Amino acid sequence: MSIPELERDTPVAPDPASKDSSPPRSFRPLILRLHFYAGILVAPFLVIAAVSGGLYALAPSVEQLVYRDYLHVDSTGPDMPMSEQVRAAQQVRPDLAVAAVRPATDSGDTTQVMFTDPSLGESERLAVFVDPDTARSVGELVVYGSSGALPMRTWISQLHRHLHLGEPGRIYSELAASWLWVIALGGVYLWVQRYRTTRARNAEAARLWTLDRSSRGRNRTLSWHGVVGIWIAVGLVFLSATGLTWSRYAGENVDELRTALSWTTPKIDKTLDSAPASGAAASGDHGVHGAGHIPVSDPGIVDSTVGELDTVLDVARRGGVTGAVEATVPADAGTAFTVTQTREPWQFSTDSIAVDGATGTVTDVSRFGDWPLAAKLTSWGIALHMGLLFGLLNQLVLAALAVALLAVIVRGYLLWWRRRPTRGTARAVGRPPMRGTWRRIRPAAAVTGIACVVLVGWFVPLLGLSLLAFLVVDVAVGALARTRAG
Repeated sequence: MSIPELERDTPVAPDPASKDSSPPRSFRPLILRLHFYAGILVAPFLVIAAVSGGLYALAPSVEQLVYRDYLHVDSTGPDMPMSEQVRAAQQVRPDLAVAAVRPATDSGDTTQVMFTDPSLGESERLAVFVDPDTARSVGELVVYGSSGALPMRTWISQLHRHLHLGEPGRIYSELAASWLWVIALGGVYLWVQRYRTTRARNAEAARLWTLDRSSRGRNRTLSWHGVVGIWIAVGLVFLSATGLTWSRYAGENVDELRTALSWTTPKIDKTLDSAPASGAAASGDHGVHGAGHIPVSDPGIVDSTVGELDTVLDVARRGGVTGAVEATVPADAGTAFTVTQTREPWQFSTDSIAVDGATGTVTDVSRFGDWPLAAKLTSWGIALHMGLLFGLLNQLVLAALAVALLAVIVRGYLLWWRRRPTRGTARAVGRPPMRGTWRRIRPAAAVTGIACVVLVGWFVPLLGLSLLAFLVVDVAVGALARTRAG
């Protein structure tokens, strides 16, 4: 839900802000006013996030069509050894060092050999796509992050994250994620309260989950706004929560909380000259749509270890790390190969294994089943948010959720417009709900509410700062209005 106007079904009087029929000591007027201002001012950010997020959700399937000549080949013969495939890619880009390899999973897929390229941006690598049957290159593209996003999906991802404006643009996405859950839960509260009030007067007229098709005009718009909003509320809260894990300011607080509670994702130990430490905590696993640091490889070391890839992949398969994987080539002599299962549709676990390429010895293993529950939920939540966990079904649901959110926002603005006075005033827009809502709440409840708001505002800084700005402006406007009235 994005715009408030849920306080009445009757035609609007010239000064609707002066009356409210809520019972004494009710939180409803306060939540109504907060929902109003948040919906009006934050909805434009939500529109951008919904459009770009809907496009990003569909991008994994679309890029399979757009880049099919890179991702798929017609060859069906036996695969060449992985070391030969990598060396064929090295002949295409002899100026770069190999960073990782994603072997072909099914017949007709290509192998992706990824190179560290200093000229690319953070978390970007150059991938040479190789026909595994002939060890022939079919082209090269820039890939992004641990998800291996190709250029089209990368562009949409950056639009969704920061509007291609870098760090300043990330404030938009964090602001939208910070307010989305507040607006959604506030709308649910208001809609349920309206349903209970209507049911007390006329049980047959009450509608909570279904549209009131007998209504007309503003009442019909209100019905659409409320019903669609309550159906998608859980999805909006989920997107808000998972989106905040990628944010800069709230995301740092989320990381600190997870570290304090030992909920961080275990990190595999890749060091060859020390004892394994599979339980070590990763410090930055929330990432931004699969972003992560890419180490700079030593070309001499990499060239000497490429021949060990076949042994490493065979050891990983025997160790249970199968399916779609990415093998990271060590950047120095003291580092082991790591083979990690990549995020794929209907893939609910991502095991990793570290292997000494020279001896074929397993030096460390990270099993998804051994992760803390919070780390598992985080991994599943990220994959679900990105449209990867359940494949095309996941992507269609996210796209439908984005469309539904846009419909709720549009209906909300229509409610605001139709609430405007039409006679006896020059005002062109609807007035906000009545002031003085804090005075209608019991003192103990008010103190508790303020403490909760301060705590949430500290944990989600952009929410707290923008809420404080709303309050300052609202107080200033109220003081000006009283001065004019006097």
